[in-house]
Amino acid sequence: MKKYISLVFAAALIFACGETVTAGGKGAFSLPRPYKENNSQLWTAAFAGGCFWCMEPPFEKLPGVKAVISGYTGGKEKNPTYDEVSYGRTTHAEAVLVVYDPKKITYEKLLEVFWRNINPEQADGQFYDRGPQYKTYIYYGNAAEKAAAEKSKADLLRTGKFSRIATELVPAGEFWPAEDYHQDYYKKNPDHYYRYRSGSGRDAYIQSKWGK
Repeated sequence: MKKYISLVFAAALIFACGETVTAGGKGAFSLPRPYKENNSQLWTAAFAGGCFWCMEPPFEKLPGVKAVISGYTGGKEKNPTYDEVSYGRTTHAEAVLVVYDPKKITYEKLLEVFWRNINPEQADGQFYDRGPQYKTYIYYGNAAEKAAAEKSKADLLRTGKFSRIATELVPAGEFWPAEDYHQDYYKKNPDHYYRYRSGSGRDAYIQSKWGK
């Protein structure tokens, strides 16, 4: 088990550095689990917020977040590919795996950032990406995370900004990292990324709800 946990951490750091790792080549990530590396204890959390390109930047800029990995989770298929997931040929959703230091940032803060970067009312996908592979999910790993997610969902509804919350809370399972060209896509292909993001309506929606 110790060897497997170290492998997960190593893969996360490789992705953060932009190096190539074959999707699912060493097995999937089990979520979430604490593990120790270099005397620091880190945790993982997973969120689906539509296109994973747009969910990396909000988390990556947070102090205490060590890496954000785009990938696929929530389904039963092994080694899913982007073409399979994006065309709805699997039961997976596009998601991000957030590796973070709980001494520097809380799970509750991650939840807050998640809510402020999606349309939680939309049930058929996110913005103009439609289908179950683009629906929003919070993947909890234990009772404490489930309770925190349920509270944050209830608190969001009480703000009065939304008439309903369609985001589902589901148990965490295996997480399969996406192909390397998807990792940090907003850095590798900034022009295309920002055209897509703006054209999808995500930025306009977020500003209408939360301001700049």
